[in-house]
Amino acid sequence: MYVTIKDFIREWNWEANLTQKVLEGLTDESLKQKVYPEGRTLGRIVWHFTTNIPEYLVHFGLRIELVENADKVPDSAKEIADTFKEVSARAAKVIQEQWTDESLKEVQIAFGREETNAQILMGLIKHIIHHRGQATVLMRQAGLKPFGVYGPPKEDWINLGVEEPPL
Repeated sequence: MYVTIKDFIREWNWEANLTQKVLEGLTDESLKQKVYPEGRTLGRIVWHFTTNIPEYLVHFGLRIELVENADKVPDSAKEIADTFKEVSARAAKVIQEQWTDESLKEVQIAFGREETNAQILMGLIKHIIHHRGQATVLMRQAGLKPFGVYGPPKEDWINLGVEEPPL
């Protein structure tokens, strides 16, 4: 759990950087990839977690500019990646400016239960990680090699001299 804003910002920046690398691996064509015919597209999923960052923070009392046209998924993978980069940096700045270490201990109702602001911020990171995982699976289905978030993808194991990646 985060005890200081500095702790949170360190993890936020680490995870945002990993997410940025995943997003930079997308192509415009890959944004159309779906798990099943009625499901969300890859573009919709990554746009959702990008535009949700400021929406989430506003919901919990922070003042931050929302993403314009958040209801319209861009056709450009670069636009999504650029927007995520800008939004994640702005979120870090807003949290540092508007909350203190003491703010992290304050309790709010989050999705029907009491949570500290530290738990709420952890929830935001987990939300992005959840959808980032979906994105990497859809990238595979779209024929793309995903960025190795917490370890190398199978292609990079081979480049490391490992014929069969460990289980």
